[in-house]
Amino acid sequence: MLAIFLKTLPFFGLIGLGYGAARTRFFSAEATAHLTKFVFYFALSAMLFQFSANLTLDEIFEPRLASAYLFGTALVYGVGMAVAFWRRMDAPTAAVEAQCAAIGNTGFLGVPMLALLLGQEAVGPIILVLVIDTVIFSSALTLIITAAREGTMSLRIFRVLAIGLLKNPMIVSIALGLLVSASGVGLHEVLNSFFVTLGAAATPGALFAIGASLASKSAERLEVAAWLSVAKLILHPLFVALGAYYLFPVDAYRASVVISAAALPVAGNVFILAQHYGVAPQRVSASILISTAASIVTVSAIIAAVSVSAP
Repeated sequence: MLAIFLKTLPFFGLIGLGYGAARTRFFSAEATAHLTKFVFYFALSAMLFQFSANLTLDEIFEPRLASAYLFGTALVYGVGMAVAFWRRMDAPTAAVEAQCAAIGNTGFLGVPMLALLLGQEAVGPIILVLVIDTVIFSSALTLIITAAREGTMSLRIFRVLAIGLLKNPMIVSIALGLLVSASGVGLHEVLNSFFVTLGAAATPGALFAIGASLASKSAERLEVAAWLSVAKLILHPLFVALGAYYLFPVDAYRASVVISAAALPVAGNVFILAQHYGVAPQRVSASILISTAASIVTVSAIIAAVSVSAP
């Protein structure tokens, strides 16, 4: 575990650097917002496009692997909602808490970190996790909250969801990359070099932005946030491991990638959604803060426990 911990330490060090810069007001909230926008729309999108353009659909989508991750994520999502209902929370709050328990920071932390730690062969499964999280579970949050508030499901909700996915640069980048790959033309060496160079800014930029955004997070409702952090950092990878090793067995390397992705801390976009809908944003804020801090140890431990060499 020590070897893995030492490899992950520089990534969390960059998060700490961003946190310190924002906490001391050397890096303003406005600067953090602009950096996040650059990473989201340019650097990370370039990285995902370049990755996808050099992969085939079969290298990304494997039905059994998708089933294993879907099973584990749906199970922890259900547990998160059940515990919230047991505490007499309403449906929107239960959905937000479930989102904290199930959606990890795959885009800003998982893609750059796991690709370097586990090798380029990990990119396909990581993209699969990112797509499932975004298309299925983030959409589920919108459906639950809107249906609870309006008392019905309408075509308008699905139209809003579709437009949201079409505006998501990560989904668009992956889709365009796969189209380039399927065309058989591939990326010209100059274009490939351009996207590799721009994408290289995603790792330090994303990690610094995560840290800077954490500086504005508050640690309220600590009991709930601690429970959601345990669900995200421990239960989620455990349930995905159950799916990947026993219910929908896949090769050990790909299983290790999706389990490692499931071990990532709560995603920042959960806070954005919670704030947008006005549902428990402080609870989400505390969950992101606690889970990210604790993941310095837990992510290293889980990667060390499951990691195997690429075939």
